Amino acid sequence: MYDVIIIGGGVIGSSIAFQLSKRQYHVLVIEKDEIGHKASRAAAGMLGAQNEMENNGPLSSLARQSRAMFPALATELKSLSGIDIELIQSGILRVARTEEETNQLKYAAERQQKSAENATWLSHEQLKEKEPSLSANSVTGALYMPNDGQVNAQLFTQALAQSAAKLGADFLEYTDVQQFLFEKNRMTGVTTKNGTFLADTVITACGAWSSRLLEKTNLSLDLYPVKGECFSVYHNERLITSSIFSSSCYIVPKSGRRLIIGATQKAHSFDDSVLLGGVHELMTNAIHLVPKLKNAQWEKAWTGHRPQTGDGLPYMGEHPDINGLWIASGHFRNGILLAPITGLQMADYIEGKPVNNTFRLQRLSQKEVNL
Repeated sequence: MYDVIIIGGGVIGSSIAFQLSKRQYHVLVIEKDEIGHKASRAAAGMLGAQNEMENNGPLSSLARQSRAMFPALATELKSLSGIDIELIQSGILRVARTEEETNQLKYAAERQQKSAENATWLSHEQLKEKEPSLSANSVTGALYMPNDGQVNAQLFTQALAQSAAKLGADFLEYTDVQQFLFEKNRMTGVTTKNGTFLADTVITACGAWSSRLLEKTNLSLDLYPVKGECFSVYHNERLITSSIFSSSCYIVPKSGRRLIIGATQKAHSFDDSVLLGGVHELMTNAIHLVPKLKNAQWEKAWTGHRPQTGDGLPYMGEHPDINGLWIASGHFRNGILLAPITGLQMADYIEGKPVNNTFRLQRLSQKEVNL
């Protein structure tokens, strides 16, 4: 018997487990593979609160709150787990390659400055001074967001899980949840191939796979996978200091002169294969931005499946028909960034504290009613 069962041991599920364990809840995390094996392992780890969120809507506010949590959280997780999540606050450069992109990013800089965000437009000359390895012929300038940063996504997930475990959470890997158990529309637990586990509260946090699981409760969510291919290389020089983001690819510098380059996008695909065409496209675009990458040493390539929703907002809320069944999924490519605030907000949900209802499951049907 547990207080809370969390289905999904990725960064979102592990963050929720960590926050609930801090509040003395007895938590079980059930993962069908190994902890952090899917989308969380595939992520480049960018914390693009400004880069990804181009307006001042509820998701943008949530992203900024989550980004602000990372410095203290990094210290706390290292104290509990001994893991350094490699938080690097060296900013993100969103580069422009055309006149249209230049005008868009200059406007974005002005808009962010009016919102009291630290954002600066760098001219071609200023950008070359900051990042000399960028191609002189490929970029016209860049929007520089110094407060956006990055972490090691895999280490971050491990640190959350191990810290939760140290605080008393249990983790069960390589276990599929087969069925939800409920009586009179009230959760009582789940059944798995390894037995039955009881809890009055169950949280589904298995990313793009959440919609399949929730279909067992006759709930259909507009939640689907977006396959992405990435690869990593090493270079004998430290080519860039900030993460580079363009309309065709991103390049994220990691420790040890390692760089992660991504990512392709293919919606509604759970395919795990890495296709040569996708990697070739990323290589071409990356070398076009940073020519010295043609001399980089290959490490590996992989895929991940981002959980996207129809309106681009994550689902965080309770099942409309079953009390005690909750969902926290649909963070698309911002799962790493949003993990801290999601863990905190879901813990507040469980305790009945007031939270932002923008991300509740009923929002789509409510919009239809309001029309």
